[in-house]
Amino acid sequence: MSGLVIIGASYAGVQAALNARQAGYSEPVTLVADEYSLPYERPPLSKEFLLDAASEQNLVLRDDAFFAREQIDLLFGHSVIEIDRRARQIALANGTRLDFDRLVIATGSRARRISIPGAELDGVCYLRSVADAVDLKARLRRANEVVIVGGGFIGLEVASSAAKLGKRVTVVEAASRLLERAVSPIVSRFLLDVHAQAGVDVRLGETVVALTGDAGRVAGGDLRGGDRLSADLVVVGIGGIASDELASAAGLNCSNGIVVDEHGCTNVPGIYAAGDCANHYNRFAEGWLRLESVQHAQDQGRAAGLAIADRHEPYDSVPRFWSDQYDLKLQVVGLSGRCDQMVTRGSIDEGRVSVFHYRRGRLVAVDSINKPGDQMAARRLIAAGISPTPGQAADGAFDIKGLLKSIDRPSYGLIGP
Repeated sequence: MSGLVIIGASYAGVQAALNARQAGYSEPVTLVADEYSLPYERPPLSKEFLLDAASEQNLVLRDDAFFAREQIDLLFGHSVIEIDRRARQIALANGTRLDFDRLVIATGSRARRISIPGAELDGVCYLRSVADAVDLKARLRRANEVVIVGGGFIGLEVASSAAKLGKRVTVVEAASRLLERAVSPIVSRFLLDVHAQAGVDVRLGETVVALTGDAGRVAGGDLRGGDRLSADLVVVGIGGIASDELASAAGLNCSNGIVVDEHGCTNVPGIYAAGDCANHYNRFAEGWLRLESVQHAQDQGRAAGLAIADRHEPYDSVPRFWSDQYDLKLQVVGLSGRCDQMVTRGSIDEGRVSVFHYRRGRLVAVDSINKPGDQMAARRLIAAGISPTPGQAADGAFDIKGLLKSIDRPSYGLIGP
C-alpha cells in the first residue's frame, strides 16, 4: 500500500498529514515515528511538565480517535533507517519496507551535544523529548545544585523551573548577554534581572571547559575563567542540529538541514520536508534560514500538506517565538538581526514593554514582555510590509492597530493551542 508516508510525528509531520487530508488528499496516510507516544506538545516540557502542572496525558496534541476519524494511520516505535528514493520506499529497523507516492521528512532536530571532558558523566542531561523530560523531572527533584549550560530559551526555562523548585541554579552563557541573537539588549537585561531576583546566578561571557565527577556522577564544572562550580545536575541547552542524515544519504540536497522551496518541496519530486530539519529561503531574513519553533513547524507543515493535495499556498509566515519564565511571557515576532534602530513602547520598570526593531526605516521585528497585543499587531504589520514610524511605535497613545484596518485577518487552521 503506497500513498503519503510521513517520517516524524511532531508538529510539522502531524500538520502536513492533517492539511493534506483536509485539502482533499484521499490516498492512505501513514505517520511513522521512533517514539511510542502519541504526538505531543514540546514547549511545556521545560516548564509546566517539570513543575507537575502538566502530565504526559495533558501534552497530547490529538488522541487516537482523531487520527482514526481523519484516516491517518499511526506507526509508532519504529526507526526509519533508509529512504530509497528510486524504489519509492522507506526501510524500518525491523526490516519492514513501506512504499510511498509522496514522502514528508519531518525528523526535526536533535540536541547539540557538549564536547568537553566529563560530558558523559551521569547527571549530564539534555531536553528534547518527553522521555528526556521524564528523566530530567526525576533528577531535578533529587538535585540541590543545578548548572545550566546555555542561556537560550531552553536553558532559561529550565532555570526558571528549577528556581521555582527551590534549587540553587547557575546559568553559564558564552555570549555577552542572554538570548543575544533573539532579543534586544533591553529585554536581555530585564531577563537577567528577573533571574537574579529569583536567586539564579548568571555567568555571562563564560564557558564550561570541563565537568568533574565523583564515582561516575557529575559533581561540578570548571569555567574558562578559573572558577569551579559544584553541581549534582547539569542541563545542557546549546542549540539543535538538523536531523537530516536520512535525507542526505538518499541524495537530497542538504545544507544545515534539508533544502526546500516555499511549498516544502525538496530537489526530488514527491519528497517534502518541514519543520526543524528544513532549510528554506526566508524573505524576512533576506536569506536561507533553518528555524526551530512550533509556529514555523506548523506553518511549513501546512504548506507541504497543501502541496501534496495539489493546493499550492506558499509558506510565507513571519518567524515568531515565545518563552514563559516565572510569571512573564516573552514573545518575539520577526528577525532583529542587522537592525539599525530600536524604540521602546511601554514600561520596562512595570514589566510590560515592547521593543520595535527597524532596518532602513522598515519594521522588521518586535520583542515583547507581557504585551501580547503588540505582538498580534506586529505580526500582521510585518507580514504586510506596513511600518509605523519609530515615533508612532514609541508613542503609547498612538493606535498601532489602526494601521491594520485594511488587512484581512488570515486563517491558519493549525493543530495545538
